[in-house]
Amino acid sequence: MKPETPYNDLPLLPPPRGVIETVSVLRQVGKTAAAIGELKGLANTLPNPDILLNAVVLREASASSEIENIITTQDKLYKALSSQNSQVDPATKEVLRYREALLSGYHTLQQRGFLNTNAIVRIQQTLEENSAGIRRLPGTALRNAATGSTIYTPPNDHETIQRLMKNLEDYLNEEDGLSPFIKLAVQHYQFESIHPFYDGNGRTGRIINVLFLVMKGLLERPVLYLSKYIIDHKPEYYRLLQSVRTQETWEEWVLFITKAVEVTALETIGKINLINALFEKTQEKARLEKPKVYSKDLLELLFIQPYCRIEFVSERLGITRQTSSRYLKELEKTGILTSQQLGKETLFVNEELFDLLKE
Repeated sequence: MKPETPYNDLPLLPPPRGVIETVSVLRQVGKTAAAIGELKGLANTLPNPDILLNAVVLREASASSEIENIITTQDKLYKALSSQNSQVDPATKEVLRYREALLSGYHTLQQRGFLNTNAIVRIQQTLEENSAGIRRLPGTALRNAATGSTIYTPPNDHETIQRLMKNLEDYLNEEDGLSPFIKLAVQHYQFESIHPFYDGNGRTGRIINVLFLVMKGLLERPVLYLSKYIIDHKPEYYRLLQSVRTQETWEEWVLFITKAVEVTALETIGKINLINALFEKTQEKARLEKPKVYSKDLLELLFIQPYCRIEFVSERLGITRQTSSRYLKELEKTGILTSQQLGKETLFVNEELFDLLKE
């Protein structure tokens, strides 16, 4: 396969079962399944599941965008989410669109129970804020950032791309007895190789990954921060993708992705334990030092939204703005919160939680 030649002969799924369901892969799948099972159960121990969902989605959005060299900070993201200030830099806006696309895809999945090509197109359109849809024009190629040389040219015929996407859709949704973790690796390779859009393929593909795990009932919410593993092993990730195309080294690729899921799940489990411990500590501090202000509902809000506006508390708890302001200022006196001025707005920051989430 020449890198400059469009890969219109990209094989349809599934690949031969014997090359993806090896002894080594099945051994790794067992470890991955155990880690994901523990994560799914532990996520339900949080005071409010949205605490983890918001945190992981923002981290995933930031990391997935970083792979495409779109860089912002957690501080900017939380400020942009919490504030009504419209002055948000372009990189932060792009990352917030990733968050919007992921959550939109998740809500669609909750309603319909399956992923199809139309849902994938909508995810990409939300990411890119355009309606170009599946590629119709030739000229798309993946190039080496340093040398400019072509590494891979995806299929360039519109009908071929549509046929490959329909095959991928069928593969995502069919029940064939194969471990979903193996199928996750296979579908991710195929989507990245089809490269169906002009822009946003990498980020769309990474959204599909976590939604696929939700669709298969392995997670209740998209709380797997998988992009960090890809960032940490970026050269290996791209090398293995290309190696499957040129040498059909499926086993190595499937091992990489299933290991990524295991490691990421274990890291998320650790994060949940830390969040739970911090919530209990904060709860005890507020109860002892500010018993007249303390309520579990208020503390949950401060963990769901580490950068909190007075209006957010007022709306969610159904209390006046004046009462919300008094509650937040009283908690600031204990050190649970610190206030920051952003233009004319005051944000109350749960700094211990924020430090924990950004690690």
